Formats: sequence, structure tokens, C-alpha cells
Amino acid sequence: MSERPRLLPLLGHTGHGGRSAMTCIYRCGNACAHPVPNESDNPYFGDVVNGEVTRRGVVRAGAVGALVLGFGGAAAGALTGSPALAAPGDPTPALPEVDSFTPARPGSGNGALTFKPIPPNKLDNLVVPNGYDHSVVIRWGDPVLPGAPGLDVHRQTADRQAQQFGYNNDFVGVLPLDRRGERALLVVNHEYTNENLMFPNFTTLDALSVEQIRIAMAAHGLSVVELERVDETGQWKPVRKGRLPYNKRITAWTKFAFTGPAAGSAWLRTKADPQGRSVLGTLNNCAGGITPWGTVLSGEENFNQYFVGADAAPETLKPKLARYGISTTARYPADSRKWDRADARFDLAKHPNEAHRFGWIVEVDPFDPEATPRKHTALGRFKHEGANVIVAKSGHVVAYMGDDERFDYLYKFVSDKKFMKGDSWAARKNNLSLLESGTLYVAKLDYTSADEIDGSGTVPADGAFNGRGKWIRLVRGNTSYVPGMTAADVLTFTRLAGDAVGATKMDRPEDVEPSHLTGKVYVALTNNTNRGVGSNPKADEANPRTNNKHGHVLELVEDRGDNTAESFAWSVPIVCGDPTDPSTFFAGYDKTRVSPISCPDNVAFDGAGNLWISTDGNALGSNDGLFATAIEGPERGHLKQFLTVPLGAETCGPFITTDNRSVFVAVQHPGEITGASLENPASNWPDGDFAKPGVVVTWRLDGGVVGS
Repeated sequence: MSERPRLLPLLGHTGHGGRSAMTCIYRCGNACAHPVPNESDNPYFGDVVNGEVTRRGVVRAGAVGALVLGFGGAAAGALTGSPALAAPGDPTPALPEVDSFTPARPGSGNGALTFKPIPPNKLDNLVVPNGYDHSVVIRWGDPVLPGAPGLDVHRQTADRQAQQFGYNNDFVGVLPLDRRGERALLVVNHEYTNENLMFPNFTTLDALSVEQIRIAMAAHGLSVVELERVDETGQWKPVRKGRLPYNKRITAWTKFAFTGPAAGSAWLRTKADPQGRSVLGTLNNCAGGITPWGTVLSGEENFNQYFVGADAAPETLKPKLARYGISTTARYPADSRKWDRADARFDLAKHPNEAHRFGWIVEVDPFDPEATPRKHTALGRFKHEGANVIVAKSGHVVAYMGDDERFDYLYKFVSDKKFMKGDSWAARKNNLSLLESGTLYVAKLDYTSADEIDGSGTVPADGAFNGRGKWIRLVRGNTSYVPGMTAADVLTFTRLAGDAVGATKMDRPEDVEPSHLTGKVYVALTNNTNRGVGSNPKADEANPRTNNKHGHVLELVEDRGDNTAESFAWSVPIVCGDPTDPSTFFAGYDKTRVSPISCPDNVAFDGAGNLWISTDGNALGSNDGLFATAIEGPERGHLKQFLTVPLGAETCGPFITTDNRSVFVAVQHPGEITGASLENPASNWPDGDFAKPGVVVTWRLDGGVVGS
């Protein structure tokens, strides 16, 4: 820890939280610099009783839906169905037992975290506790497909990149391939590209060649990589020899199939796809989750920045595009990536429905390399951080999701069909269809101490930020519960449906994950510096701080312990920031023993049920990191920092393997600091030359369980 941070290039101003201005541009199209997309007056539309819109609410919501937003049956005639499932072919090895994908082991969520927390720092490397080691598993440009070349920044082509590990990596999932725990599949999202740090002699996005744009398109998507354990330790590395039948790259040109009630609707039809049933590519994939049946869910997030020409879109469509952050006043918004130069479908003046084909939850089957990945319309369309699934007591599957935008909403989906145990082909066929039909809900929270919330973060007299909540039904199958909107309308413009029924405006709900041990659900609310500022919504008990630059964590407890319930209790166990700041809260734990934390982004659980939290945009002035805390028992709220990532990077993932011996994290956008370039990097991680995003695994040197 004695290493001194080296001098940086020109830092420039920061964006939201502690992000650099460069990250704000490339990551989300400078979203926080634009007006808040949610202009709804939710209290006016908030007449909801027992999860249903009242008659007075029907009149109001109906008026908005039919008159202002221009629905009125425009998408009538939506079709249902899903692509046929092909029987597994001979080249694909057999699946392991389905139960292998469940991350939980016996525990209660109150495991003792014995590692010594590392201090905040600004070092340009990855720092882990004493007694642990780490290694880079894979980085940008490493070969994925057999025979792929390695990275040569001076000889980049789209064809090469489509065979290599993509750029910025966010979600990390590791699925076992054998019962011995020696082989596994790594599945990683590639969220976005930073052309400043990818191409030599970069000047501006306008100066990029068409081939360079195509390279960026190939660097998006996902990678599937076969891993092998190193010498019976917690270390893993890619398999480099053999046929590698599972290895796969998904890019902006990979064909996806739509499933669910909005598949085939008028909103998804284009000249290239007049049936509205398939789409090329997936964009800005952020977090995700692993299903109990061994597939990966991936969330399409800030897709708006890839489109131009909305100023020439049909007038009736413009309010809908604007609600999703797409500029309707300029052909080329200032933050546009100009992808229309390489592919005309990103020009909404020519293809106004193309934007509706992004913003979905994607399901990828890594065990069947020939399977067409799918976009599930039944889970709604918004800026998905990700989706995480739990099997309810009834056997129905429940997926929890957040819309990563200031003042947007928290959602859940309950499947119509039930999960089938076992690894038979019949069970697998059933489970692969679970997300194609069900009920989509949005959350509305009520408060116990609303009159005590002044925006300072002061805990109410009852000792907690807490209350009750309802899941408001939006759609079930082909039946809409939002007046003036068809099922296809609701699913394609889910934000507008949430506006209409009075959902609670949250402070950027990102990763939402249920504990497989307790069934409780944890929501990372990253930050919202607009909270209580100007005419924006004021602080409330679920979002208790004005100018919330450090974020907080929400805990939901479904009624009767049933994840399909339509009501729940909620609390805020962690209000992030410097523990010496009176506005912070750590479940009542002694704050002198707690690590400082800012901007929670992704969450995960270890086998004991402890909560692990990664951060994005640390506003406390130090590098982002990974933290862990017990969520039950006397150690609840004792948050400890486990690792930090290099300069300019965001900590993504995390993922703890089912044997609890390895912690994977994605180091996203290292060195992404304003003024940096390939020739003048702000970070030399991981190879000592220029910054490369990559995936890291950490393990205990004595081979024991991580964390405890």
C-alpha cells in the first residue's frame, strides 16, 4: 500500500457522483446533463387501491394514454408465441445438474466477515485484503473464438473484434460445467465502448472511419468463455486448447428473437423486419443474472444514445421517444455515437420503430451455442440494469428489475408457468419459456414517518426508514391493467405505464437481487443529485436525502415470505457515504467500525447469505470498490471494503462461485479520465502499457471460503 499514485492527465470536471466527464459521455450519453425524462406528476395519478387503478385513476390515466401519448390502439393485433426450441445437438456436451446453478448454500445471512477491510485509496492497481491474491482472467482483445488473433491496436478490424473479448465489461456470471468444479463458463456483458481509449490518434467521433464504428459495434454485446480451475485453488483461467464448443461472441449484428405479448406488434415492425419478430444486436448491456435453469439474463440500458434523427420521427411518437431519453429536437444530439454512418437502422428518421427494439431483458443460453438469444417483451421495456430470478414457494418464477434513471421505477415479473426441476429435455424446454408470459408489476411505496423527512438523512423517531408497499399490476399476458394502453403498449412503453398508475420515483434503481436464503430483496439505489433540487421531487422516506450523491440500499420483504405477493414491507438498511457524515446510516451498527462507501451499483450474495456491493462513481474521492456486510444478526450493517479497482474504473459484477472460493469482478473503464488517450493513458492497468477493461478473480491463499 506504499505505492504513490502517479500524475494524471488533465482530469476535467466530474459528472454525477465521482465519474469523469468522459465516462458520462460514453457510458450513458451524458444522461445527467439532460432534463429528467420523467415529467409525470405521480401524486396526481396515484389513486391506487389494492394494486388496482380506481375509477378516478382510470379517467386520468386513460386521458393521458389516449390523448397525450397517442396510443389508442396503435399497436393492436399483437401476436404471441416464441421461437421453436431445437433439441440439443451432439456437439454440445451434456448439461450439469440444474441445481448447480443455485448460488445459495446453507446459511442465514449473518456470516462473520473475517477479512481486514482495505482502506480507501487512489492506487492504479487492484488491491485485495491480506491473505488473498488475484489475477486477470481475460481482458479486452483477448481471443474468444478458436483461432482468433490477439489484440493489436494498430491492426483492429470489426472481424477481429467479433472474435475477441469485447470492450467494457459489466455483468459477470460463472456457470459450472462439471460436478467436480474444475470447469465453468464465464458469461460477460460488454456495455459500451470508449473510442478515445481504443483507437490510436483519436480526435473526435465525427472523424472515425466507418470501419472503426463497426469495430465499436463488434465490441458491444456479450462473451461466453470456457474456464478451468488452476491447481485446485480459487483461481481460474480461460481454456486455450481444443475445440471450445461453448465459446461465443454476441455483437451488434447477432440475430435475436422477440418473445411475449409485444412480439409481432406494430411497435416492433420495421422495413427489415415487417413481422416484428427478430432484431439484430443488443446494446449497452449492463447488469444481469443467472437463472435456476442455467441461462443468463442481460439488461439493455442506455440504448437511447445510439439513435439519431428523432427530430424527424412522427409527431405522435416523439413524446414516447423523449420519455426514454431520446432527443427529438436535433438530428444529431451532442452525445450521439453516429452509428447511422455504418448502419442506417440507427437513423429514426428512416426507421422510427428501431429504438423500440432495444431496452429489453435478453436471455442467452450459454450451453447451446447454436440457440438464438431472445428478448423477452413480457418483462417490459425500460433502461434495464439487469434482472435476477428466484423460484417462489408456488414454483412460479419471479424476476426483479430496476430502471436506471433518476426518478424511475422498480419492477417485478411473475411467470404464468412453473419451474420444473431436473435436467431432462422436457424440464429444460419448459423452463426456457418461463419468461415469455406472466404478470408485470411496478412498485408503489408508502411511508411511516413521512412528516419527519427533511432531506437531511436524519433517521425518523421510530429508528428506521421503513414502510409498506404495493406491487401495482400493469399487464398479465395480453391483458392490460393500464387504461388507454394495450398490452403491447404497456410492455413497449413501460415507463409511461408506470407514470400512469402512480409508481414511486426512486433514486436510480440499478441492480435488484433476491436472497435465495431468505427471499428478501435488495435494491442498489446508486444516487440522484436532482433529488429535492429545484422543482424536482423532494426527499421521501424511501429516498431520504436531498442531493443524494452517495446513494443507498433498499430492502424488501414480501408478505408471507411469498415472492409472488402483491404487497411488501420495506426499509433502508444502508444510507451510503462517509460514516462520519450524520446523514449516513448502516442498519444501526457502530459507524466507527464501518468502511466508507459511495454509489452502490451491483449486489450479490455469498453462500452464507452476506450481501456484497460493488460501486460505480465513488463521490468520496477514492477508487471504486467491492464491499460486504451481514444482513441478519448482530453484524447486520457492519460494512467492510474487500477490494478496490484501478484509477478511473468502476467495479462491476460481482459474482461469488457456488463453492464460495472465488470472487469475480469486472474492472470496467479503467483509466477513463478526461484528457486520457491511448497514447497518454491515465491508467496502465492491467499490463503496464495502456488501460484495458477486464475480468479479475480473487481467492484466499489458504484455499478457504472467501469473506469469512
